[in-house]
Amino acid sequence: MKTVVVGATGRVGAHLVGMLRRRGHNVVEASPRFGIDAVTGTGLAEALDGASVVIDVSNPPSPDEADALRFFARAGSNILMRARVAGVRHHVALSVIGVYRLASGYFRAKQLQEQLIRASGLPFTILRSTQFFEFVRDVVQEGTDREISISPAFVQPIAAEDVAIALADIAAGEARNALLEVAGAERLRLSDVAAEVATAFEDGRRIVPDVHARYFGAELGERSLLPGPNARITSQGLDDWLRDSLQPPWARASSYPGRSEPTITPRHPEA
Repeated sequence: MKTVVVGATGRVGAHLVGMLRRRGHNVVEASPRFGIDAVTGTGLAEALDGASVVIDVSNPPSPDEADALRFFARAGSNILMRARVAGVRHHVALSVIGVYRLASGYFRAKQLQEQLIRASGLPFTILRSTQFFEFVRDVVQEGTDREISISPAFVQPIAAEDVAIALADIAAGEARNALLEVAGAERLRLSDVAAEVATAFEDGRRIVPDVHARYFGAELGERSLLPGPNARITSQGLDDWLRDSLQPPWARASSYPGRSEPTITPRHPEA
């Protein structure tokens, strides 16, 4: 089965490409690095020709509202238009849990992406995920102050690899025309996760819980980032992810031992 991964060189995309190939998919890696640009449309028609499934895990280079809206409007429209012409039978897209609960430019852009997919007439499945452990690590490592302010909102963080597993499962099935959710194993405070990550990576800066700290430009409520009751929960926890992340690359397993691949309960699209 020919499967096109848009955003193939990104954090989730790189995991996803490898998983799909191990499962026997004929994968096309769609990213500017390979001459395929969803924003301009360059190379998309050729990439999608004969494809059964397209999986969009792309993201704008900047979370700024204008940049993000422009990216998702152009890339989304181009992908959907060319997928219809190519006869793609399943459009899969990665989104974010809490997208309609958070008031910021980036999340308004993600709403637009979802709306374009649902209005396209193409069979689709949208997977909403909780925050990646890798994102929390980046926030901690990229900070420049002695103290880093982080919201103490509850989260159920997930490994990017586990998100890729869920997407690969979805791609193997029929389109649900629904929203699905996937989340990590543990409910934790975002600020506590950041503190654990900082300690593990020997970052001496202090994590300061701050209810007004912004997350992609949005101020979080205590439960803004939590999944609904029907979300499928993966098995990897924070300690598991930290242990795997701190291993040298040559020693890392392709997946955490004993991890089961999640199956996911569908929800009807939100208005």
